[in-house]
Amino acid sequence: MEDQLIHLLANTQLPAEGPRKHAEQQLRSLYAAPGFALALTSIGSHDSVPVNIRQSALLSLKIFVLEAWSPQFDEFKGQVLVPDDEKLRIRQMLLTLAVSGTQDRKVKGAASYVVSKIANADFPEDWPDLLGTILQVIQTGAEDQLHGALKVLGDLVDECLNDVQFFRYARDLVKTVYDVAVNNNRKPIHRALAVNVFRVCFDILEMIMADNKDTVKVFADEALSAWMPFFMEVIKTQLPPPPSEEEENSRSETAQTYRGLVALKLQVIKVLMRIRTLFPSILAPQSPVLFSSIWEELSSLQAAYNRLFIEAQGQGRLVDNDGLPFSLDFLVLEELDFMQSCLRAAPVRKELENQLQQSQGTGSNWIVEVMKLVVGYSQITTEEEGLWNIDINVFLSEETSVTANFTPRTACGDLVIKLGEWLSVPTIEALLTYTRQLYSTPDNWKAKEAALYILSQLLGDYEHIQQHFTNEAAAACLEFAQYAIQQDDEFLRARGHILAGSLTMACPAAVGQVSSTFMQTSLQAINEDSSEVVQVSCIRTLQFYLQAVRSEITLSLQAAVIQALSNYIGAQDFADLAESEDLLVTMVETLRDAILLDKQVCLTGSGLDLLFTIASQSANNFNISCLVDETFEEVAEDLSKAGPDAYTQLCAKVLPSLMGVFDMGTLTEENALTNLAATLLSKLSKHGQEPLPNGFVATVMPKLNRILMEATDDELLKAATSCVRNILVHDYKQFFEWRNEQGKGGLEIALVIIDRLLGPSVDDNSAAEVGGLAAEVVEKAGAERLGPYLEQLLRAVAFRLGTATQAQFIQSLILVFARLSLVSAREVLDFLAGVQVGDQNGLQVVMSKWLENSVNFVGYDEIRQNVIALSKLYDLDDPRLSQIQVKGDLVINDSGRIVTRSQARRNPDHFTIVPANIKIIKVLVEELLHASGSRRDFNTADAVSEGSDENEEWEDDDDVLDLGLGTTKQGKFQASSVAHWRNGILSPSHAELMAFAEETPFANRQPDDETQAYLMQFFRNAAAKPGFGDIFNALSPAEQEKLQSFG
Repeated sequence: MEDQLIHLLANTQLPAEGPRKHAEQQLRSLYAAPGFALALTSIGSHDSVPVNIRQSALLSLKIFVLEAWSPQFDEFKGQVLVPDDEKLRIRQMLLTLAVSGTQDRKVKGAASYVVSKIANADFPEDWPDLLGTILQVIQTGAEDQLHGALKVLGDLVDECLNDVQFFRYARDLVKTVYDVAVNNNRKPIHRALAVNVFRVCFDILEMIMADNKDTVKVFADEALSAWMPFFMEVIKTQLPPPPSEEEENSRSETAQTYRGLVALKLQVIKVLMRIRTLFPSILAPQSPVLFSSIWEELSSLQAAYNRLFIEAQGQGRLVDNDGLPFSLDFLVLEELDFMQSCLRAAPVRKELENQLQQSQGTGSNWIVEVMKLVVGYSQITTEEEGLWNIDINVFLSEETSVTANFTPRTACGDLVIKLGEWLSVPTIEALLTYTRQLYSTPDNWKAKEAALYILSQLLGDYEHIQQHFTNEAAAACLEFAQYAIQQDDEFLRARGHILAGSLTMACPAAVGQVSSTFMQTSLQAINEDSSEVVQVSCIRTLQFYLQAVRSEITLSLQAAVIQALSNYIGAQDFADLAESEDLLVTMVETLRDAILLDKQVCLTGSGLDLLFTIASQSANNFNISCLVDETFEEVAEDLSKAGPDAYTQLCAKVLPSLMGVFDMGTLTEENALTNLAATLLSKLSKHGQEPLPNGFVATVMPKLNRILMEATDDELLKAATSCVRNILVHDYKQFFEWRNEQGKGGLEIALVIIDRLLGPSVDDNSAAEVGGLAAEVVEKAGAERLGPYLEQLLRAVAFRLGTATQAQFIQSLILVFARLSLVSAREVLDFLAGVQVGDQNGLQVVMSKWLENSVNFVGYDEIRQNVIALSKLYDLDDPRLSQIQVKGDLVINDSGRIVTRSQARRNPDHFTIVPANIKIIKVLVEELLHASGSRRDFNTADAVSEGSDENEEWEDDDDVLDLGLGTTKQGKFQASSVAHWRNGILSPSHAELMAFAEETPFANRQPDDETQAYLMQFFRNAAAKPGFGDIFNALSPAEQEKLQSFG
């Protein structure tokens, strides 16, 4: 079998898709063959087999293990395909392979990964000696064995250990990795791996700390008493000079040692960051020493960093096969972030405040020294300079902070922002002092640009938090900006424009009339500057001016702004622009701000034409389509409010373009431009006049009818359905009077459209808006005009509701009956009771779906209509409602265990069963709570009460940065909200998790006084009626308390 598997594994790596897929299928077909898993393990263990095949065998084994080793895995397919005796041999072979000293690192890494997966299922019951064996190898093994054992141990701690197992082995485990970490005779990279294992232990501590706080705190105190001196020693140990390029290329011993030392320092800083997050009170007393040590090291590393990355193009962002970062830029970035976190520690602040007071009158202080440090590390690297010149989109993504790339440059900006929020005046004064020193010399444009970059970052934060900025400081910034704009270097010139715009946003009063001059200078640069970096910077900067400069100035320049943008677009190749999302987004944002100054320009100027031109070339881009959609809706809404003449002119301007798109597009497959045109038409009709312009229906309905009868794309169908509904809302007379080329009237066409959308050929998502259309047809046409079609229509709605599963679609269909119930509740009840939906009564089907899904309703009008409709149904006191049984409250099975996906599938949620009339009251009690705003108050109070009291000494907003697999950064709106990134993936804070947990339909509701007043009166009236006491007693204690709280 091994030879057969080797052949198949080789074929799974073929570039041709057909043979590769066939080999993968053949591998899966052998899963049940006796000895399959053992054969894969043997292949992975054979030195004679090529490394890529061995690695592939182990990765295939990992997939097999997840599907056929144990029912504990979510991916388990239902049958264990490995006998116990074979499992024992596989476990022994894999562990031997993972900790052997002679194997390739990639093979050992793959083996370690499979060991950790098997351990998830088998440790400790079926593999009791696993951890002891690993610890024994670490304690006594050779250097090569040590690497494999540490890798396995890290995976085991990360993947397998629960709280009971962890505390059973914790002291031996921590002592073992400590002995490796402090042993100077071990390779630095292995010492770094040991520290990494210790860091992973804190992930377990974090998970169990809520329920075992005292135990965890005692363990942390004990462990850190030994580790902290070692951490301090590593931080204070000076790095040797970086190896030469030749030494790096030859992977000399010097280069390997340097990499290991950098990795070791990085892991130590990472551990300190975890300690600061979980146990700030432990770290706080030592924070001043840590702060000064990190500052000292950053100062000593600056020359090497400058040589490697500012003057030359050294390799950065380097990570080894074990996932350990080891390049100098990573270390600098980690230390800058830790330095920022230290600024929040009370002991550090106290010490620095004392030093600041002592230095008054000396002309210099420690803040100036910090500015020297951050300006040095903020300089544009040679790599960035090359990338930005090649691809302007990369420059713009960095500048607009939408990139995930977090660099020393951005970290420095965040550090100064945090400093400025603490010591606002001294920070800006120190930055200006150092900037003046830089600008007094003719050389080093990168340092000058970096100083202005830091100023821009600080100004952006000051504007966000409304921090005061003095006129003297503003005047100094203006001088720097004016100087930079006139320089030869394009990046310094671009930075000057950006600084001027940032200053205008932060303190428009201090800038005064000068802002108009700078705005015109930016317009001139867009049209005339030879550098695309400068042009794009000015396009973005125009957003600042359009938002902050006085309206009489911006209005006078509105046409010039639109023309400048048009000139820039006209000079570009749209084929190239299509790949530059950030540039196009910036263009649309600036154009939007210009158009919205005075929407009337859309009727006579070229602003809307330019917007549509960009949209026509970029409809596949979701962000751009959203911006175009939002901009056009605001234009349509404002011009509609201006009166029928303006709205008619707008229709005359845009309808030809939109109709032309429908003529070009195919309706049987997805077309982004057609979808966008339908969306824009929906927004145009949404804000229509009453009545609509003459000929509106005749112009758009033939296209809409074709879409709704032929299209299959869900977004296109939803937009077109909404458009027809909007037409009925604003001018149903014109709609019903219109006839198509075959002589069919508007009502007949609407009924045919509804029939198709309610039919089985259209899925829930595509038909999500049909309920709103059906409700409008029923309401506007009336029973007399509809005749026998009314019952047919309502019966079709009830039938489709019985099979509907998508929330928006269900709401849409329910609202057909809800809106009818507002005026004819008894008739709705009688009709549904007389309809048979499959083998169930229509009243049972509709009321079950209605009451189970009311909590998911969105939209103020829709929620209010639903509330009133349910109250009217309840007021009927119809015994048929009390006979209908529906889902009540969720039965909570609080076992205290984490439920996996597979367990959730095997054990679905269970609900109590209650009569429909009681469920109506339950729904209305909840709606009353949300209409009053009480639910938001309760959620907020819960979130606050659950906050940690651990941050006793360290002021903290949980801004934790982990750079495990690369430089990452959230879209940085402000540095005070820098994201927590762990291994390249966002790791949310407690507050963010609480917010995510509340992402329910109720979560974002605002108080609704009208609905609250209506429900208060409803419950007063209901309570006065006989029998309500029985209803009240059927509510849960929490619901009774909620209702009583409103009197």
